[in-house]
Amino acid sequence: MLHGSSLKEGKKKVKKSRKVIIDTDPGIDDAIAIAAALFDERLDIKLFTTVAGNVSVDKVTKNLLKLLAFWDKEVPVAIGSDRPLLREAINASDIHGSTGMDGYEFPESKYELLTKNHAVIEMYKVLMESKEKTTIVGIGPLTNIALLLRMYPECVERVEELIIMGGSLARGNYGVLSEFNIAADPEAAKIVFESKMPLTVVGLDVGEKALVLPEERATLQKMNKTGDMIDHLFSAYRGGSLDTGLKMYDGCAIAYLLDPEMFEVRESYVTVETQGLLTAGATLFDLDGYLGKEINCRVCVDIDEKQFRRWFLEAIRKCD
Repeated sequence: MLHGSSLKEGKKKVKKSRKVIIDTDPGIDDAIAIAAALFDERLDIKLFTTVAGNVSVDKVTKNLLKLLAFWDKEVPVAIGSDRPLLREAINASDIHGSTGMDGYEFPESKYELLTKNHAVIEMYKVLMESKEKTTIVGIGPLTNIALLLRMYPECVERVEELIIMGGSLARGNYGVLSEFNIAADPEAAKIVFESKMPLTVVGLDVGEKALVLPEERATLQKMNKTGDMIDHLFSAYRGGSLDTGLKMYDGCAIAYLLDPEMFEVRESYVTVETQGLLTAGATLFDLDGYLGKEINCRVCVDIDEKQFRRWFLEAIRKCD
């Protein structure tokens, strides 16, 4: 395997009813990613797990249960970590609002979907009881997944692929060099990157290009109840501009899962800075192999912006 080799993704096929666990912290762009995943017949979502991130774990869990009530979907939900492994918690309420999903009046949360066990235990059960390998999609801080790896290292062999929204090839959106999901728990991210799981990173760089433009918003408003709901959420979302486009970071992870041909992907060694006074949470992608380390992930380095916008509208059109 060559350092920095380019990969052509156009021929990659997604299996029918691919089994998936989604680890999330809703969050407005999380809600859009969840919608796209729930209504795609190629995916069999076995479990949602929640993690503190955009707002507290209690709030993100309530938000997820509201979304499932809105769509009348029956998928188990397990509450996960309420804080990072070692650090004080941060949040992104300045982007998503105080509740994490401001802007729309949802039905009451479906609390009956909550499991009795912690997210890590439920993830372990799904992975080990399935006859097929399961894909994990992480669109929040990586605390739950790191704990899974530490508590149940045998799970690595049961993961088909881990797709994460996190990291940045260049500058950050929380620190100078750190993307929010990684900055929220750098130690957890480092554990995950060193795990030897099949790993694909969909980072800040492609998310900055995955825009919903004003003309798409006009289409959403008239599409269906999900389009109307998303349009209301967009009015409270501060991930971009209503005039120049709203950034769909987490939606990119689901887009890669379902239609990877819209991405340019390279292979790289990646690690996370945990010690730097000013750079903790920075992701170091060694695309050109300067460090001589073994490749441990696939990195999305570019996206077909027009194809993403078409995909986004079609994904929401499938929803109720």
